[in-house]
Amino acid sequence: MTEFTITKAAAERIAVLQTSENAPYFRVSVDGGGCSGFQYKFDFDNQTSDDDLTIETHGITVLVDDMSMGFLAGAELDYVQELLGSYFKVENPNA
Repeated sequence: MTEFTITKAAAERIAVLQTSENAPYFRVSVDGGGCSGFQYKFDFDNQTSDDDLTIETHGITVLVDDMSMGFLAGAELDYVQELLGSYFKVENPNA
C-alpha cells in the first residue's frame, strides 16, 4: 500500500496548533464520498485507538484509522497559505 504523506509545511502548522490544543496527536479521517467527493476531518486527540495507523514525520505524530487509510493511500496532506486564507489541503489521486 502506498503511504499517506505529510508535507513539512503541514507538519509545522500542526506543531503550532498542538501547543494550543494540548494534544499529542493529529487525527486525519475520511467521511464517505457521495456527490461532493471525500470529506476530510482534522482533529486533535489525546489517545490512539486499536485500528489507528501512526505516521511519525517532521517531529509530529499523525493518526489515521484503518478504514480512512484505504482512501488516503497515495495522498498528501499539505498546508497552503494564499491571499484568501490558509488551510490544510489533501491532494488525493483516489478522489
